[in-house]
Amino acid sequence: MPVIDSDAHVLETEQTWEYTLPEDAAYKPQIVTRGDGKRFWLVDGQVKGEVRGMVAAKGLAESVTRNMVTDSAKRFMDDIAGRVAHMDELEIDVQVLYPSMYIQRWCDTPQSEMAMSRAYNRWLAHIWEEGKGRLRWTCILPLSNMDEAIKEARWAKEHGACGITIRPIEGERLLVDEYYDPLYREAVALNMPIAVHIGNSNPMFPRLMAADKAGGTFATFRLTSVAAAHAIISNDIVQKHPKLRFGIIEASSQWVPYVVHDLRRRLNTRGRTLAAEPFKNHNIWVTCQTDDDIPYVLKYAGASQLLIGTDYGHQDQSSEIEALRNIRKSGDVDPAIVDRILGENAITFYGL
Repeated sequence: MPVIDSDAHVLETEQTWEYTLPEDAAYKPQIVTRGDGKRFWLVDGQVKGEVRGMVAAKGLAESVTRNMVTDSAKRFMDDIAGRVAHMDELEIDVQVLYPSMYIQRWCDTPQSEMAMSRAYNRWLAHIWEEGKGRLRWTCILPLSNMDEAIKEARWAKEHGACGITIRPIEGERLLVDEYYDPLYREAVALNMPIAVHIGNSNPMFPRLMAADKAGGTFATFRLTSVAAAHAIISNDIVQKHPKLRFGIIEASSQWVPYVVHDLRRRLNTRGRTLAAEPFKNHNIWVTCQTDDDIPYVLKYAGASQLLIGTDYGHQDQSSEIEALRNIRKSGDVDPAIVDRILGENAITFYGL
């Protein structure tokens, strides 16, 4: 059974936007340089983050993520062959790639959203081709224009994409908004899941939550992912779209029991009974972390609904380059279930 890294990353670089289509040239992100020499992306007249900042900010040529060093060329996809060779060292057959800039709001106009989505997807299609199928990816769509979003999803599917990334909150819309029904129907037709990676494009959220004096990222990104799973179940989205698959990516899995407990009580007050296996019955998969209490989570999520990823490319609390090895070595989880988390579950979720 292949071993699947269900959450790895690319870090957008100057090369990403070289894939901007000619008709989108006016909306290509630009680079501005500050007085201290640091470079930033300028999108819609707004600074949206430091160019290659995850390395440059510390002046390092390489970054450390828990228990292995990954060099910047592999993280930035300047060395695709090296990235694949590193996967061999880590005993990973396939990585599913997610964006980095897109976790936050990255543009403010429909035109730049269209341009950046199309450029990003074409960059990832190139990476998929160069990686000879070992580097699969989830596409990002111009969601403000549903016709174009569906068109782009079809293009992405033909070029190696195995999922559609949508943030828990897109502007002022939640994932249960009927606006997404046409896209959800198309996702089913394309056999592509909705990959709900931690993120948030509502501009008010980070400003408000930053008052916690810790940057606001826990509430802005992670708790909104938890709320998305809760809403998908409580709104019974599976009844309208019985074959649609959702994944809650990079929010750990410790919250699953809490959500199940809350839904049991909450739905009871509405005259409804929560299904015995709610995540399985509502087609929701969840990425876990090796320091989650996985045996406990399994009682609520079920053995078929957990995935795991390394967060390869990032340097935050979710990053664990050897996560796929470590879950097997820990001995905390039945080896047969570990095999499902590493392989079968991911293959089913991503339609690989």
